[in-house]
Amino acid sequence: MNWKLSNHDLADHDLADNDLVSATKDAVACEFGNGLALLNLKSNIYYSLNGVGAFIWELIQEPRSIADIRGAVLARYNVDPERCQADIDALLKGLADNGLARLHHEALV
Repeated sequence: MNWKLSNHDLADHDLADNDLVSATKDAVACEFGNGLALLNLKSNIYYSLNGVGAFIWELIQEPRSIADIRGAVLARYNVDPERCQADIDALLKGLADNGLARLHHEALV
């Protein structure tokens, strides 16, 4: 079985459990309080993430499935699963909108 990875913007895609997400290489991050400050190297715009967002940012330094991200957040934080999924989707789509994350949709070849 061969797998093909193709990049798509997250903002225009409904996220599925098996979709993979990764941070782009267009950002640098540093700890800032309880979270992270991100600098988009292409736009020179800074963004900030709270502690949960910082945790997710660390997870997506390598391609991770939506299901794995959700599982890791649920294991670490006391949060309702539906709220968790909605917040993860919103964060990942926001990162994608700002050029900081990409979706790798798996497709059989």
